[in-house]
Amino acid sequence: MTDAQITEVVCKTLGRVAPEADLTQLAPSANLRDTLDLDSFDHLNMLIDLAEQLGVEVPEEDYGQLTTLADIVRYLRARQ
Repeated sequence: MTDAQITEVVCKTLGRVAPEADLTQLAPSANLRDTLDLDSFDHLNMLIDLAEQLGVEVPEEDYGQLTTLADIVRYLRARQ
């Protein structure tokens, strides 16, 4: 998958986790939890959903690295 395809999957997942969020204004470097007001449960659900959709295992110790859209795309692309 390309970065654009991964970004699309991530944004769709974020749309399910935070349906009230305006993802069109989301900067790739913005902290998702702060910008979208995600709690730890929302963040966890997003990462689990992404792992299932893309078939990529995301170990719990890596969760802290995945704070921005750019971080998540880079992480998932490297593990395809």
